[in-house]
Amino acid sequence: MLLLMMMTMMMMWVGIGELVITIVVVFILSKSYLKLKRRRESRRGRVPQGTLGWPLVGETLEFVSCAYSPRPESFMEKRRLLYGKVFKSHIFGSATIVSTDPEINRFVLHSDAKAFVPCYPKSLTELMGKSSILSINGNLQRRVHGLIGAFLKSPQLKGQITADLHRYVEAAMDGWKDDQLIYIQDEAKLIVFQILVKGLIGLEPGEEMQCLKQQFKEFIAGLMSLPIKLPGTRLYRSLKAKRRMGMLIQKIIQEKRKKQNGPDTARDVVDVMINEDREQLTDDLISDNMIDLMIPAEDSVPVLITLAIKYLTECPLALNKLEEENMQLKSSKLALGEPLQWTDYTSLTFTQHVITETLRMGNIISGIMRKAVKDIEIKGHFIPKDWCVFAYFRSVHLDDELYEEPYQFNPWRWKDKDMSSICGGFTPFGGGQRLCPGLDLARLEASIFLHHLVTTFTWVAEEDQIVNFPTVRMKGRLPIRVKRRS
Repeated sequence: MLLLMMMTMMMMWVGIGELVITIVVVFILSKSYLKLKRRRESRRGRVPQGTLGWPLVGETLEFVSCAYSPRPESFMEKRRLLYGKVFKSHIFGSATIVSTDPEINRFVLHSDAKAFVPCYPKSLTELMGKSSILSINGNLQRRVHGLIGAFLKSPQLKGQITADLHRYVEAAMDGWKDDQLIYIQDEAKLIVFQILVKGLIGLEPGEEMQCLKQQFKEFIAGLMSLPIKLPGTRLYRSLKAKRRMGMLIQKIIQEKRKKQNGPDTARDVVDVMINEDREQLTDDLISDNMIDLMIPAEDSVPVLITLAIKYLTECPLALNKLEEENMQLKSSKLALGEPLQWTDYTSLTFTQHVITETLRMGNIISGIMRKAVKDIEIKGHFIPKDWCVFAYFRSVHLDDELYEEPYQFNPWRWKDKDMSSICGGFTPFGGGQRLCPGLDLARLEASIFLHHLVTTFTWVAEEDQIVNFPTVRMKGRLPIRVKRRS
């Protein structure tokens, strides 16, 4: 119809000769257009199979329902049987390509901002802010990530955290009595939060630390909430808590700037960042990122410790092996009269296997979401611009094609394991430019806590179960009844 209208108008203005030429040109152009359109449609036809579910809500309700169950991956398993390891869906308000393929996950994780950018639920985006390391892209993201990562991996900080953890863990465990019921998840959260906050902003335990922790609990409760900022709503209260935390942290930043020394004397992450360009790394940016980096202290690391103890309790053979390794280390150090160093913990081979296996089975981070900034094709799968990709780690970590008996806690599976043989098959800390900068510290903190626990106490755990949504945690905070070793 559009072509006929164009030809009628042309006949009114041009002669027969010009009209013939025009018809030929229009015919060639229309043919090229139709060819291009068919090619695009053919390409879009390679969007993975799947269903977008109900209008507006998509498949979100079924996804959340499965997420609350003991097997959150059942949502993915059902669709993998129908459509394969990569399929389309509609969850959390976005058309989404869900990937349980380790190679595609690896590609997404290692792509830069020219291909994919972070994509989060609106409530989380509101709370993180525009200057969060989770949201920023390009050179600024690489710079902030590099500064934080380098310091968190430094021997100086690892030594400081080891000494602090020894002191805090021993002080906490000295108060435990025989036959006392200890809630491991609570104890781990209390200790790890204090340790990490000191490493981030230099704050020691005390009244300000207690105030910060209370505000942080209020803040983190809103990460997965309805994106409504009206007074009285969960998100509104969380934003107010973040502002209070920001005021305290900015006061600390300003005090540090007054007596600013140099990068060589940095004792915490704030010290490192205030020595950089103030125009880019503003006080607001530093404060926002310090709050973001506290999240592992409340969730990730304490839950890693808690899950490790749960799995060890259920696998006496692994617990005996862990005890033997840590007792040998403790005895050798006592014989030499030397204190334990951070390098001693990282050299505990079986302990590291236990932590690795806990990360694989526990899936504290079940996956990440990225948004395509342009049309992208990966392994024959077409991802349209503005669609989200949900790289779902949990299904990969529990894939029987990659792991024999994947639901069995088996730390020995990591002995002589060639990680390159499972390309993208083990990503508990993400990957690429956004690889978690604190992964070494998480392992170190878990190692120290486990060492002190197994060399000081035996225990019997009470019945408890894992909750997987909106964050992974133990429903009853993992109560154990302890008995001190002679």
